[in-house]
Amino acid sequence: MSAATVSFQVPSPLGPRPVTVSYTREGTGEPLLLLHGIGHHRQAWGPVTHILAAEREVITVDLPGFGESPALPDGLTYDLPTTTAVFGAFCEALELDRPHVAGNSLGGLLALELGREKLVRSVTALSPAGFWNEAERRYAFGILLTMRHIARRLPLPLVERLSRSTAGRTALTSTIYARPGRRSPEAVVAETLALAGATGFDDTLRAGGSVLFTDDIPGLPITVAWGSRDWLLVPRQGVRAKRVIPGARLVRLPGCGHCPMNDDPALVARVILDGSR
Repeated sequence: MSAATVSFQVPSPLGPRPVTVSYTREGTGEPLLLLHGIGHHRQAWGPVTHILAAEREVITVDLPGFGESPALPDGLTYDLPTTTAVFGAFCEALELDRPHVAGNSLGGLLALELGREKLVRSVTALSPAGFWNEAERRYAFGILLTMRHIARRLPLPLVERLSRSTAGRTALTSTIYARPGRRSPEAVVAETLALAGATGFDDTLRAGGSVLFTDDIPGLPITVAWGSRDWLLVPRQGVRAKRVIPGARLVRLPGCGHCPMNDDPALVARVILDGSR
């Protein structure tokens, strides 16, 4: 599906700044906004969007500086308050009145922040960032930096060759998928290129170094789901999330990795739909 773009103004210390975001929209029903993780792109949701679109109007977005969305302009930083303001303005520009939101990793953290600000009507967070201890954060950031380093240095013909075999796709993506063989060769090539070319990666990672999510979100349906085989943000972080947000529904995703949409699309779609009633 080809993407559309929308531009809008976001406040900054230097005055309003224009932001442009790339997105797709499909399906019918209550609006559901999908937010991907750092270094990824909106196509990360591809395995579940057709299931979700049967019951929701699904809006998948490239975060600023990722996928096809340009970097943020001067005057705007990649911190959590700014990115939350970006998506508040995005929803206003698309006339989305408090959509449901689901996010993965960084996108899960953003989804929770949008919930905390009461900009959405429900939140489903899949392995959200922000519930780590310092050792776990350093470990995850180290892996992300290594993945980025490798993606930027692999020649495209080698990436394409590796993507054609299960072993090659495992070498490229086993950090985020428990079942990398299920990802198509084309998708693996595209997300390797997305990681290599993400203009917002370094600034986003730098801004995340001090982030912890510590606030309850009362009065809103919250689902936190964690893959049992998440090697990037380990599953015990879900228990911490439940302590921070006692009213949240904590769901285990058996056999799923950090990006569970690919590992078990039917289960993940069901969790999102159940969480967005």
